[in-house]
Amino acid sequence: MPILIVPKITFTEIFMADSNNTLPLQGGTTQAYALLTLTAVCWAMNAVLGKYAVGEISPMALVSLRWLGAVLLMAAFAHQKIRRDWPILRTRLIYLLFMGALGFTGFNMLFYMSAHSTSAVNIGILQGSIPVFVLIGAMIFLGTRVGILQSAGVLLTIIGVVIIGAGGNLLALESLVVNPGDLMMLAACLLYAGYTVGLRYRPDVSALSFFTIMACAAFLTSIPFTFIEISLDHFQAPTTKGWMVVVIVTLFPSFIAQLSFMRGVEILGPSRAGVFVNLVPIFASIMAVAFLGEPFELYHGLALGLVLFGIWMSERGK
Repeated sequence: MPILIVPKITFTEIFMADSNNTLPLQGGTTQAYALLTLTAVCWAMNAVLGKYAVGEISPMALVSLRWLGAVLLMAAFAHQKIRRDWPILRTRLIYLLFMGALGFTGFNMLFYMSAHSTSAVNIGILQGSIPVFVLIGAMIFLGTRVGILQSAGVLLTIIGVVIIGAGGNLLALESLVVNPGDLMMLAACLLYAGYTVGLRYRPDVSALSFFTIMACAAFLTSIPFTFIEISLDHFQAPTTKGWMVVVIVTLFPSFIAQLSFMRGVEILGPSRAGVFVNLVPIFASIMAVAFLGEPFELYHGLALGLVLFGIWMSERGK
């Protein structure tokens, strides 16, 4: 039996390296694929937990506690990197504040709010629009050239997402109506696409220090919205299950996923990395089967095949 030799890449080499350092040439793209797939798994977990959090904790309470937890978690890892990188970071504070508010606070606020007033079908379809917005943004702001194969690959992945969202019945799409939750989720996708494109302009510092400052920015920018939630009498302190959600989303979607995504974008670029977002509804469906006991239908397998083939086609046409 042939033995697959995978280059040994440590946590430090991946996440604590300077931004101008890349992974070893051998297996570098493979590592990026692995990191972006891990990101999709964590974000799928976030989608499931977003629905689970309804009635257990209010949206802005979850956003604020999530990023406060991320800041505290990062304090144990990144303090030395931050001290070293601070001369560069302090010259980019406005950029960092904007990026944290855009991709961390804004996206998650709208995401968790949309879960209160729209269906999982709608969320799955709309979240699949992120790669399209990323490609458009990359063309407009970065001058990225998008080929026919890459466009076709994105289209295939979106078709897979639509099949998942429609539950295998495309005729069900005719009954979809736009509601406030749909609009909030669409706005969330636009914000994260903007964040993805903006990562191209990140300062030349380690991923850990970069992420830590943006997590601080996310927490700070979430505070005014939390006070608004309180003033509107929509605030709900976390229940026991709510605290469990806070811990899980802090560790996985906030910490692991964001570092993985930043590194993946750094290696592949935003337009190529953005295609992997289409894996999120696929993994979310798998998690629903595993943890909620929902059946795995034939259309799940068909959608998964379309998404994976679409990503492969997009990579061939890079």
